[in-house]
Amino acid sequence: MKILVVEDSRSNLHLPIQHVEKFGATTLSARSGEEALEKYARTRPDLVLLDVVLPDMDGFLVAQRIRAMEGPGEWTPIIFLSAESDESSIENGITAGGDDYLLKPVSEIVLGAKIRAMQHIVLMRSSLIALTRKLDAANQELVRISSSDALTGVANRRFFDEAISIEWRRARRHSNSIAMMMCDIDYFKLYNDTYGNQAGDECLRKVAKAIRQHTERPSDIVARYGGEEFAVVLPETTISGALMVAEKIRNAIRELNIQHASSPGGTVTLSIGLASAAPGFDNPPDDLIQAASKALLHAKHGGRDRICRADET
Repeated sequence: MKILVVEDSRSNLHLPIQHVEKFGATTLSARSGEEALEKYARTRPDLVLLDVVLPDMDGFLVAQRIRAMEGPGEWTPIIFLSAESDESSIENGITAGGDDYLLKPVSEIVLGAKIRAMQHIVLMRSSLIALTRKLDAANQELVRISSSDALTGVANRRFFDEAISIEWRRARRHSNSIAMMMCDIDYFKLYNDTYGNQAGDECLRKVAKAIRQHTERPSDIVARYGGEEFAVVLPETTISGALMVAEKIRNAIRELNIQHASSPGGTVTLSIGLASAAPGFDNPPDDLIQAASKALLHAKHGGRDRICRADET
């Protein structure tokens, strides 16, 4: 351990340092409150032995400032050393952020026992923090898994339903437009029948990856809506902005050049329906989903491998 001993008297400083070094710890010393704070900030000791009476400020104030300097999750044990044995002094020490209060002259046995106790607490606390971090990481991974589509890696339908509700409310608060794309792989059932389910799965993965690569903003959401259908939510986007993204995605799917003998063009293509809205106070996000889905139907009925806007249907 690295222990900071704060004592204004040189003669009084010698004894606790001697005890601490017998315990096997490394000692740092300070003879004023300012020096103690400077050394604490620079060295971050494992424990502070703090005299109450100091020349520039009392130990209670030093303890308060140490606590203020600690970052989130940090904790340094502070043991006050004082000749004052009244209850109010002890109460003030604990209120100021101290963890224990010892009377001078300090016994070597008592001080050693207190240091060992604090050391055990620090070790247990460190173990608990490490365990908590592991649990947090595991929980984050569980959330990621539960919100992702196992086959394609994009968001799943459950995540999409929650996300579009959140984005819809956000757009309503800020009076922004929100756009949505419904994308469907053309003649996918025929693709599966021709090439088999394994090839169909690989096709879905490639299409999902291409869609995700061409929705570049972190706020954009790509989800597998169901089967061979994908939904894309574009916050703060008008219909014209969504059209630019949709064109990039449609061209990207064509450039994958996935062979599809049962498709008129000989490769896998995508039909896309677009819709955009500025949410009001009484319309739900289902209206946007239905508008994009209806536009997708128009795109498919119009010959597939095309984009159809809800405002043009």
